[in-house]
Amino acid sequence: MDPLLYIENLEKDVDDFHLGPVNLTIEPGTITALIGNNGSGKSTLLKLIMNLAQPEMGNIKVNNLLVHGNNESWKKLIAYQPQTIIGWDPFTGNALKEMIAPLYPNWDETLFQKMVDLFNIPLHKKFGKLSQGVQQKLNLALTIPRNTPLLILDEPTSYMDIPSKKILIDLLVDWMEAGDRSIIIASHQIDDIRKLSDYLFVLHDGEVIGHFEKEELMERYARYWISEPLPEAPIPGEVSREGNVLLSENPEATESYLEANNTRWNNRSSLEMDDVITLLLNTTTTL
Repeated sequence: MDPLLYIENLEKDVDDFHLGPVNLTIEPGTITALIGNNGSGKSTLLKLIMNLAQPEMGNIKVNNLLVHGNNESWKKLIAYQPQTIIGWDPFTGNALKEMIAPLYPNWDETLFQKMVDLFNIPLHKKFGKLSQGVQQKLNLALTIPRNTPLLILDEPTSYMDIPSKKILIDLLVDWMEAGDRSIIIASHQIDDIRKLSDYLFVLHDGEVIGHFEKEELMERYARYWISEPLPEAPIPGEVSREGNVLLSENPEATESYLEANNTRWNNRSSLEMDDVITLLLNTTTTL
């Protein structure tokens, strides 16, 4: 199948901030977590994808249609939930639904009503009168049922309580069962990333650190408790050490060295995802 989203050599300058070059392909049936430090360029990248900002160079294609071209039919192929909504305050949920639903030929009214019920959203109230958490729930209820091939969510669980976050994750898992859809989710929430994502696209201060398959990335690192004194020279795969605790980004090379030098370890453990992400964001070179 052709990629839903194709980004090639994309670059953007905002004041003294530079994003890119970004190269990214999003295949159908995948969920990609866009992660990075504050100010890394995540929201800027999403705005570029949505043609809300113009790049200095590079191409973006949605279903082989250039985003920055004259043909804007690609807009019906993407549902985008931004972090901040402007202009909705005077409108009720009912009014917003009546404006948005007709724009999307595959609008799922059943899913919309399900989300309204699950999140207990008062559709008769004006958007500006709702709490931030309820605004976020309404925003999602007006985004996901558009049933576009590509769904882009920018910090979707902001202001949401723990039960609501679980409901959302279950809804997104069900939504993906169609198989021909993809999600890009920009999030700082480790639980969101761990439970949902297949791939991680990592940015740091505008620089692309890498595009990783989640499970492969998690298997890349291991922590060892060594039973004997370690040599002063770095061990193959070593990232850091503290006392006799060794952190490796190449367990196979590390273990081969330890075995060849008759050095035993008492225990080995995988890293938690937040530890792995911290390691990625603390590097300044492409892995």
